[in-house]
Amino acid sequence: METITENPNPSPNQIPTATPLPEPEKELFSWKAPVRPFKRRDRQFWVTVIVIAVVLGMISFLAEGVMPVIVIISIIFLYYVLSTVEPETVTFSITTWGIKIVDKLNPYGNLNRFWFTRRFNDMLLIFETSTFPGRLEVIINPKDKDKLKTILKKYLAEEEAPPSNIDKAANFFAQKLPDNPPQVTVKK
Repeated sequence: METITENPNPSPNQIPTATPLPEPEKELFSWKAPVRPFKRRDRQFWVTVIVIAVVLGMISFLAEGVMPVIVIISIIFLYYVLSTVEPETVTFSITTWGIKIVDKLNPYGNLNRFWFTRRFNDMLLIFETSTFPGRLEVIINPKDKDKLKTILKKYLAEEEAPPSNIDKAANFFAQKLPDNPPQVTVKK
């Protein structure tokens, strides 16, 4: 049987090195904002949406049965609730470890790039994520845009993602509804 003994004079390549300690989390910027863009809809909007839903519901009922009608009704109900209940205001912060929303950390390792855009008169900071649903949208104050851009460029690339097919379809239908101007993207 062979015994293993340690070399009393190890070479520099064999000396174990201490792993560096992670950088302590430090808050770089913080602000309060609503959790999502919000816009109240008027009666004309809801009448148009309901008429379109009824027509689509009748067509889908004849083609597939009752299940697509239930899906259409549930989507309209969800949109109605999101358009009538104002979002709560929470604290957002950018730290040396990632983006914090309330106390949930989204680490930079899960974020790929960022860009700015507008929706419903709100300035949005959008992060492309490697986790579901693929994007993280945060409302910001327009006067803080340059400060945020400077901080985030140290950790992420500023590059707008091309619109997906779902984005294109959503923008197309949104333009057809009353009181909905075309989606505007803010360039650098």
